[in-house]
Amino acid sequence: MQAAPLRATPARPVPSVTGALRAVEAVLMRGGQRTARRNAWTSVLEDRRRAKDRHEAAYVLEAAATRRPHAT
Repeated sequence: MQAAPLRATPARPVPSVTGALRAVEAVLMRGGQRTARRNAWTSVLEDRRRAKDRHEAAYVLEAAATRRPHAT
């Protein structure tokens, strides 16, 4: 026998994957561990942003250094 498909209704919404993972995280980890994990992830994202900014700055500097001067 096959199970009936799960349908989202106003009375019973289908939980998202993110919501389910957060629920499991809440059960398995204490509040301090959750905070530390989120802070670590925020730090990773900030490091990635800084690396992207450095790459873009290096590209602009390299482009400016190799550009031919204007003939006046």
